[in-house]
Amino acid sequence: MTDPRLTPIAASLPSSVPFVGPEAQERARNSAFDARLGANESVFGPSPRVAEAMVQTDIWKYGDPENHELRQALAAHHQIKSANIMVGEGIDGLLGYIARLFVAPGDHVVTSLGAYPTFNYHVAGYGGTLETVPYTVDHEDPAALFAKAKETQAKLVYLANPDNPMGTWHDGETLKKALDDLPQGTLLVLDEAYIDSAPTGTAPDIGPDDPRVIRMRTFSKAYGMAGARVGYAIGAAPLIDAFNKVRNHFGMNRAAQAGALAALQDQAHLASVLEQIATARTRIDRIARDNGLTTLPSATNFVAIDCGRDGAFAKAVLDGLIARGIFARMPFAAPQNRCIRISCGTQNDLDAFAAALPHALADANGG
Repeated sequence: MTDPRLTPIAASLPSSVPFVGPEAQERARNSAFDARLGANESVFGPSPRVAEAMVQTDIWKYGDPENHELRQALAAHHQIKSANIMVGEGIDGLLGYIARLFVAPGDHVVTSLGAYPTFNYHVAGYGGTLETVPYTVDHEDPAALFAKAKETQAKLVYLANPDNPMGTWHDGETLKKALDDLPQGTLLVLDEAYIDSAPTGTAPDIGPDDPRVIRMRTFSKAYGMAGARVGYAIGAAPLIDAFNKVRNHFGMNRAAQAGALAALQDQAHLASVLEQIATARTRIDRIARDNGLTTLPSATNFVAIDCGRDGAFAKAVLDGLIARGIFARMPFAAPQNRCIRISCGTQNDLDAFAAALPHALADANGG
């Protein structure tokens, strides 16, 4: 068969990937990057207990399709019931299940223009209509998002707090009050991937059984397990149970389950990583200012550097960094695309970035 019988929705979509990974760029460059500062991974690594737990796993066995042990541990960690927790293949996988559960052709979904794009791909894949609102002073705007949801009768609103790609955040009380304006029947998908590195009070005080919100957490960032793909959702028990209608019940591999459990049990390592993230954020800010640039305040494991001009100039700076062996990324929508985004790294990583940035700026300014 030369013409696959795709669904009309699938046939209408472009075959594209929202992220050009460092591996693809290294293949194109025919050389490895000196510093991997673009994907917001934790270069500080997971707890040593994680590798030990993963190696000792009987990998010949399927993972527990109920993720029972990990869900119990997460429930104890958050002091909630395991019925309020669903484990999945990273937040990306959970977002796909949410879209499958809620989005039918023509249904409206609201997000910020330039926000994390994987959610948009899932919505498009089920024929949803994506509605966007602009950022306000480099922050996602809950009031504008919820107003657009009311206008369009949207089923879902996606909001990341802290935000990717800008690193900005709202305090939890602001979000909690904003929920009063969320239209009835609209679900807030609250992506809290970076919550571990955010200031105390960033997470809103919302009960897990609040039917208006589903929260997404991950082991990919501060816990240092991006390659294992472990995320979890916190929500009302009936919504959590609905995932069982559509999810891949053997999607979680056994080693990832064991590694996540070990990571959760080593909170001392997490605290150490958070200290290193804070130190790296300070260093990135200093490097930027040494080169006449400014940064946005960050509650994440990356820092957005304002290049001071437009997206074309920022892209030229980015290209100059990549040419010098520094893997970095940038926002894709104006005016946020005036920035480049630098993940927190080791001292050696940031030394390499500090050495490359002046030359990249010189290139962008025409030599």
